[in-house]
Amino acid sequence: MSFTGPSVAASAGRTARRAFDFGRTYVVRPKGKHQATIVWLHGLGDNGNSWSTLLETLPLPNIKWICPTAPQQPITLFGGFPSTAWFDVSDLSENASDDLDGLDASATYVASLLANEPSDIKLGIGGFSMGAATSLYSATCYALGKYENGNQFSPNLSAVVGLSGWLPCAKSLSNKLEGKNEAAGRAASLPILLCHGKGDDVVAYKFGEKSAEKLSSTGFRDTTFKSYPALGHYTIPEEMDEVCAWLNSKLGLQGM
Repeated sequence: MSFTGPSVAASAGRTARRAFDFGRTYVVRPKGKHQATIVWLHGLGDNGNSWSTLLETLPLPNIKWICPTAPQQPITLFGGFPSTAWFDVSDLSENASDDLDGLDASATYVASLLANEPSDIKLGIGGFSMGAATSLYSATCYALGKYENGNQFSPNLSAVVGLSGWLPCAKSLSNKLEGKNEAAGRAASLPILLCHGKGDDVVAYKFGEKSAEKLSSTGFRDTTFKSYPALGHYTIPEEMDEVCAWLNSKLGLQGM
């Protein structure tokens, strides 16, 4: 499946459109009663298979995992060298610009993967690194009820998880939510778990910490932040145990 989004203005006043061709999707079926579906997003340069292999080992028999693969696209941070990525990244800093076209395209694609799930199934989004950033962006779209491009955000989210990531568009979030009662209500009721290692040398720990603070201060009241002193830019069993316990609690998962 591919999505297109407006890009920089082209010659003669026309707008060029980027095509986003998403790769293979891997699905982990629930081993017990299907109670929740979570789309899980990999990090930069990875694919859906690596995470589906890990998620299949978790003691969460009631969750169906959908693990898509991001499009191949030129990455500014890599001097234009292509990589699997949910959006373009120019710099890992607080002043880096956000690729709104890429974020909207990926968040829209994630929503499409959840669109056909049964109405009685709880829905969630999670991810690692850039995948975590896309998940948190989706959380803000859920609260606002729309993407940056104005299109409606439809899935009713019950949980969002971000490991070793950051919150895109953090600086403008307060203004977007201000005075919007419906959005404030959705933000307040959405459980979000953020985990980050203090030894992360790719996405600095402070980005995860500040992302959690920004979410909490803008009305995402059910935001939990967990830090791990020796953890780098990867995951460990202790962290995944935390994710399992949190999902069981927030989604109310019961037995087999």
